[in-house]
Amino acid sequence: MIRSRRLYAGAGIVAFFTLMAIFGPFLTPDAGAFSRLEWKPPSGAHWLGTTSLGQDVLAQIVSSARATLEIGAGAGLVATIIAIAIGIGGGYAGGVVDEGLSLLSNVVLVIPALPLIIVIATFVHASGVWPTVLVISFVSWAASARVLRAQTLSIRNRDYVLAARAGGERAWRIVLSEILPNELALIIAQLTYSMIFAILTLVILDFLGLASSGQPTWGTMLYYAQTSEALSSGAWWWFVPPGLCIALFGMGLALINFSMDEILNPRLRVYKETS
Repeated sequence: MIRSRRLYAGAGIVAFFTLMAIFGPFLTPDAGAFSRLEWKPPSGAHWLGTTSLGQDVLAQIVSSARATLEIGAGAGLVATIIAIAIGIGGGYAGGVVDEGLSLLSNVVLVIPALPLIIVIATFVHASGVWPTVLVISFVSWAASARVLRAQTLSIRNRDYVLAARAGGERAWRIVLSEILPNELALIIAQLTYSMIFAILTLVILDFLGLASSGQPTWGTMLYYAQTSEALSSGAWWWFVPPGLCIALFGMGLALINFSMDEILNPRLRVYKETS
């Protein structure tokens, strides 16, 4: 069994934030409750201090984790599913189907993602988690689809795939049993990349005041800290913690990505054992 310290570290970080998002709101005070303790630095009563309205920053961190992780995981998963369908499906089908799907990927890929998301978010008035998930995933699948297509074009002409075709196996069974397992490491890498991109995009939208989810996130915390001039007021405890949470969660996903690549890629595994 292959052990990876980076995998344990990354999984531990992701598990910590996941548990915090699920159970944290039940263990912390009301994040929206106001008090007269305004602009208070961290103390025994408020471990991460208070905001300009006397709200507990730790409670806001915990309550904002749920929507942040939901949108990040949802958008990353939807984008990866689209990338698998278009990249692997088109790459295996070939011909006109592959050319059409490849053209679609190229068109989406050359459009600047962030400006397009801002435009769509401005005109989409529906609130909730899923509209935000769909907006982000709509523009974030193309790069992953191109990578998966390139790998599929290489795999579809290998001996075991040709043997399966000659044996009369159906196309969907060949894709599921012969191609997908050989691209598992690449799919996991694209999933973690999509989740990181989704969270960073969400934070940017929220920071710009374009949030449509209607739920507090780490990005909305940064937005309210900026509009309340927390930086000029020296209230570092308001904007530093959410920034650290975003960085740590992204680092956890990156560590999982690197370690899974080593575990699932035999070439990297042999190189590590012989070096």
